[in-house]
Amino acid sequence: MLEHSDPSAENSFRNSLGDWFLRIGIALVFLLFGLEKFSADPGSPWIRLFVQMGTGQWLRYFTGTVEVAGAILLLIPRTVLAGLALLGSTMAGAVLILAFVLHHPRNAVLDSTILVVLTIFWASRRAN
Repeated sequence: MLEHSDPSAENSFRNSLGDWFLRIGIALVFLLFGLEKFSADPGSPWIRLFVQMGTGQWLRYFTGTVEVAGAILLLIPRTVLAGLALLGSTMAGAVLILAFVLHHPRNAVLDSTILVVLTIFWASRRAN
């Protein structure tokens, strides 16, 4: 016969304390890194990185805005998937830029790891 799943059981992790801790942790990391990108300090590593990329500082501000927006979206239950997609896209861009524009693929390992974690978290939420 057909089994009926309990919708409250399927959403139990989504509403659990563990889910909130993960979302808050990810949001804090991206909020901090996103806000750092708005620094006007000429010695900022972000300013130097975006100069090396040759894109101008507009991309630094755009990236900071996307990371802050993604962090905020993670904290709103209805927009978690959108926030994860936004942050995952940002990390994918970072991996590609480090590997192919700056030619430092070894520096992309941490960003790749973060991208994998975000993707797994996104896929697990999407499956439910």
